Order: sequence, then C-alpha cells, then structure tokens
Amino acid sequence: MKALTIGQVADRVGIGVETVRFYERKGLIQQPPRKDNGYRRYSEDAVARLRFIQRAKTLGFSLREIGELFDIRRDPTTTCRDIQSRAESKLSDIEEKIEGLRRMSEVLIKLIDECAGEGPTSECPILEALDVGVEKE
Repeated sequence: MKALTIGQVADRVGIGVETVRFYERKGLIQQPPRKDNGYRRYSEDAVARLRFIQRAKTLGFSLREIGELFDIRRDPTTTCRDIQSRAESKLSDIEEKIEGLRRMSEVLIKLIDECAGEGPTSECPILEALDVGVEKE
C-alpha cells in the first residue's frame, strides 16, 4: 500500500492540511507513522475516515458525535439500531432547528411588511420591535 503525504490526503478529501492535523489532535484520525525526515505517512484508511467525517459533518453531526459514531462502530456489541437511534436524534435536532428558523422567518416577514423603508431610523418599526424591553439611550 502506498503511503500518502498529508497534502495528498487533504487533496483527496477536499480539505486543508490544517484540518487533517486538527482531526488528528481531536483523535478522530490516528496519528500516522513518520518517515525518517519526520513527514507523516498516511494510509488509504485515513482518507476513508476523513471522508466519513466530512459526510457526517454535512449531515449535521458534530465532531464529538462523529467520534461517538466511530466508537460505536468499533464496539462489537452495538448494532445498526444504535446508529439508527443516533441518526433519529440528529434528525429531531435538525427538525427543531428548522422550526425555529421558520418562526424567525415569519417574524422578520411581519417586521419587513410593517416598515415603509422610508423616514428616519428613529421611526423604524423594525428597530422599535428590537428595542422592546430595552431602555432607550
């Protein structure tokens, strides 16, 4: 198996070299062996693991959660149900965030509709709404 440099690994995954080092420091990938000159020598497994991290991040998993997924994967007593449960929990979190964003959008649409977009800022209904409960200077 051909050993890869950190730059080759980063290029294959589409991330920066510093990101690879960051994931090493976080323990998400193992520190690779080094050549005599001190350069890291990565295997294809590191590329696969980094791609896993990137895909999991795009699905909303935090680095801590990704580390937990790796731990679950290594544990021979866990099952697909354990992973499914984690995915369901993440889906619930995402749906909750979407609902929060939808409510924010509705409030902003209402405020935008109330603002004529003309006149001094001292009469702006958007700023007035944001000032509710705040003492005016």
